[in-house]
This record gives sequence, structure tokens and C-alpha cells, in this order.
Amino acid sequence: MNNKRIVILGGGESGVGAAILAKDKGFDVFLSDAGTLAPNYAATLRAEGIAFEEGGHTEALILNADEVIKSPGIPPTAPLVEKLAAQGTPIISEIEFAGRYTDAKMVCITGSNGKTTTTTLTTHILRCGGIDASPAGNIGRSLAWQVAREPHAVYVVELSSFQLENMFDFKANIAVILNITPDHLDRYDYKMENYVNAKFRIVQNMTPQDVFIYWQDDPVITRQLEQLSTEATLMPFGEEKREATAAYLNAESDLVINAANEPLTMPRADLALNGLHNLYNSMAAGLSAQLLEVKNADIRRALGDFQGVEHRLEYVATINGVRWINDSKATNVNSTWYALESMPESKTTVLILGGKDKGNDYSEILPLVNRKVKAIVAMGLHNEKIMEFFKGEVPELVSTSSLADAIEACRQLASDGDTVLLSPCCASFDLFTSYVNRGDLFKAAVKALSC
Repeated sequence: MNNKRIVILGGGESGVGAAILAKDKGFDVFLSDAGTLAPNYAATLRAEGIAFEEGGHTEALILNADEVIKSPGIPPTAPLVEKLAAQGTPIISEIEFAGRYTDAKMVCITGSNGKTTTTTLTTHILRCGGIDASPAGNIGRSLAWQVAREPHAVYVVELSSFQLENMFDFKANIAVILNITPDHLDRYDYKMENYVNAKFRIVQNMTPQDVFIYWQDDPVITRQLEQLSTEATLMPFGEEKREATAAYLNAESDLVINAANEPLTMPRADLALNGLHNLYNSMAAGLSAQLLEVKNADIRRALGDFQGVEHRLEYVATINGVRWINDSKATNVNSTWYALESMPESKTTVLILGGKDKGNDYSEILPLVNRKVKAIVAMGLHNEKIMEFFKGEVPELVSTSSLADAIEACRQLASDGDTVLLSPCCASFDLFTSYVNRGDLFKAAVKALSC
């Protein structure tokens, strides 16, 4: 038995995975959660013989830790976290901990938008190329659990800024930043530079043998690169080919991916995913796959048959000539911008906005709203900001405080040939438990319309 005491704060997927890995490595393990654990996680901990508490923290059992693994959802300003930091207790993330016990290749992906799609797409391409790859991080099974019980040759790790905060020695072999736009600013003292700095922790510890893939036209990334020194090989992507651009559109608007000796060229129309944002996601995923020596034929096939990600521009149904689209994963303004960018160039979209506002500036989507949106249905407990901002900007503007009322308002506003787009711009926590819960209930309500 290792005499070192590991305490884990938070008993979700990340925390339980970390607890299992720590137990397997012989540590004295204790898990504490201020809330109630999901029944499956509590059952797992009992079956593993791991000590835990729920419904509150016992400080005496936590402050004696040699090291603490903190759930990414717990902010650094939480009183218990501040006490641990003040006494000098190391506080790390589950990803940092898991990285100590594996030599697998790490493809790490972050960004304000597109992370889940790019992570899932990259995994799909690698598997099509015969590589033992698995998604981890902010998607699927936790990295720690997989390292402990189901090891793989390559992990494709979706990383939020919260996860990156407590990563120190972990190193990506391939790091991807898709974009950076204002998000979670309430976590970062409403200072954009704090959020950007958290995102760029993804490139720390990289060597000249590692590769940093990024969108060359993102002004925030460009500014940060001017101030940051990294030993990683830089590999930008974008619509326009420049001297160093590794993925781009050629003169015929074909996708070119050129991270290997033999470039891949593919008609954009053959991509399974539509929209400009998905073009960028495909570029990043294709570059990562080429760097891991997946054959171009396998990359081309995988980019063409990928099925997409649930709750991201997900087609639900067509009822009385109206298309209903679930984009519940759009929890910030920039994500909704990309959703609207993919809508028809006519005022045929009924847009559902609303939820827990994270300091949103809706001016980014206003030009697209003016061109494409015939009506906005605000769905939330506090719609005042949306109603005030979009007053006079769309022909119809309706406030609702429940999903049922929002669906009914959309049903009355939408006509044959229109699209109802749930792309809320906001977090889900005023009316729902998560964006997944919001999307699932939306889909169920829409399908009930046809019964």
C-alpha cells in the first residue's frame, strides 16, 4: 500500500475514474462530494472498496491529503479549495493524474466551440485507419478510468478550460485549439485574458517533436501566439492558403490536408458534415490523423461517412413542412453564430434562445439574425436581456418560461419551408439539468407533435 493519501473532490465521471486509478496504484484514497452521487457512481465506489462521502465535505478528512484531484466543475474560489491552496496542498486535475500512468499518444483538443465534434471525428478517422484510439476527457469514459482498466494506444482528449486549469506536467503530442471566443467569463473574473491563458495551457511542455494545430484566422489565437513561446511545430489551418497553412481550400474549393508527404485533396461537397465550422473541424481532425500516419484513403472515407454528434445541429424531424433542429450544445454566442451560418440565406428560421446567461454579447450574431431569422422565441426564467437586445430586430419576438410554451410558440410562428432551430446561446441550468437534458426533452417534445 502506498502511504500517500489522495483525496478526490467531486464524484462524477472524472472523480470516480481518478479514484479507481488511484486505488489501483496503491494510494490511500478518499472521495468527497458536496452533492448526491449518481447511483451508478456510488455503487461503483462501494464495489471497489473506495471510501467516500456525499452531501457535504468533512474538512478533517480532506485537509490531510498529500495531493488533491479536483473535479473541473469546482471553481478555484471554492472555500475548501482555497484552504487547500493556502496550506500548499498540490491540487491537480484527473487528466494530469492519468497522464502519469500511460505512455499512450495524446491528441488534445480544446476551443470555445467544436471540441466534441472534432474529438469524435478524430477518433472515428483514427479507428478507420486501424489505430486503437479512444475519446476521453470531457466526453465518454474518463481518461483515468481508461488508463486503469481499458488502456488504448491513442487517446483523443477533449479538454475544457476548467480541465486545463490544474494540468502542470501533462503533455500533448498533438494539441488543437479550434477557436477562442468569450465563454465562461464568470469563472475568470470576467477577464478574457484569464480564459485565453487557461486554453493555452494545452501547449505547455510540448517539444519540437510535438505539433500544435490551430485556426490561423482566429484573432485571439494569433495575438496569444505573438506573446507565447512554444517549442511545438506550428500547423495552422484556414480557408485561405498561406505559407505555413497545412489545411485549406484550393482554387476549386476542394479541401486540401497537407501534414504528410502526400497531400489529401477532397471535394468539400463530399464531407459528411456541412457548414463552415465543420469544415474547420474536418481540417483539424484530418491533420491529426495524417500526423499519426493514417492513410489518405482512410481519412477520405471517414470524413465522408461520419454521423455527427448528438445535440449539435442534429436533425430531429420535419412536421407539416417545418424542419426542427436540435443544437442544444450551443451554450455560447459563437456556437450559435456557426449554427446560423449554416441556415438558409432567407428569413425562414425560427430561433430559440435563452437559458443561464454567461455574460453574453449578442451583437456577434445580430447580422445573421437580421438576414436569416423571422422570429425569436426566448426560453428561460430570465429573458429580459434577450427581449431588450432583439427588440425591433426581428419581425416576431416572444418570451416563454418553459419548453412546452416555447415549442407551442414555434409551432404557431413557423410555416411550411421554415426551420425551427434550438441554438440557445446560453447554459441550460435555469430550466434543465444539462444541455443533454435540454436537447433530449426538446427532441421528445418535437416528436410528440407528429403523434
